[in-house]
Amino acid sequence: MKPNDDHQISNICLDEVSLIRNNLPVLESISIQLTEQRIGIIGLNGSGKSSFVRLINGLLQPNTGSISVNQKNPSVGPQKMSTEVGFIFQNPDHQIIFPTVEEELSFGLINQGIAKKQALIKARKLLDDHHRLDWAERAIHTLSDGQKQLICILAVVIMQPKVLIFDEPFSALDLVTRYQLMNLIDQLPQQVIMISHELETLMNFDRVIWLAEGKIFRDGPPSELIPAFIEYAKAFRQ
Repeated sequence: MKPNDDHQISNICLDEVSLIRNNLPVLESISIQLTEQRIGIIGLNGSGKSSFVRLINGLLQPNTGSISVNQKNPSVGPQKMSTEVGFIFQNPDHQIIFPTVEEELSFGLINQGIAKKQALIKARKLLDDHHRLDWAERAIHTLSDGQKQLICILAVVIMQPKVLIFDEPFSALDLVTRYQLMNLIDQLPQQVIMISHELETLMNFDRVIWLAEGKIFRDGPPSELIPAFIEYAKAFRQ
């Protein structure tokens, strides 16, 4: 996927970033610049993928090194970074707070200082744009997992961040729902950084970063890295 004039290009820089959790090294001396429109993150479980992306919006803070997102320091925390970085979790139930769809969508806007009435108008407009206006007053617990994940994505998109981070967003979804949500993500103007074990999802991305044991093992086009990663993973069957 290549940028066009409608896309938002961000500049994310990590300089000698290390992270320690529970007295164990999670990431070690990561130095990288992320400017491509679509970036995939791959690696075995425990390689540091989730920690890596959580540093970008301030959910985690590095022990050493520095991070900047469009010249802003994520250490100010996720709420203050909401205009720069949006984060979509693997499990929608870990992200959803409010009982109804329109309340969930309007919450982030209210946190950004928009009046509740105006936030609700914007929430309904976004639902209408996605042909889901009839969901506005619907109880979120009545939605399917795929529908909940769509609401999570829209709840982040409505705040208009420049970067969207997805941490395994399709792991609990069936194939049809995954394709539907990926089609939505493909159309978003924001820079997208996505962790996924669904390697097919990343084949049209601009760049893939392969993490291993808290370090950048390889970095390049998906056409090269994904086949190499598959062969690497096959070795663990033996």
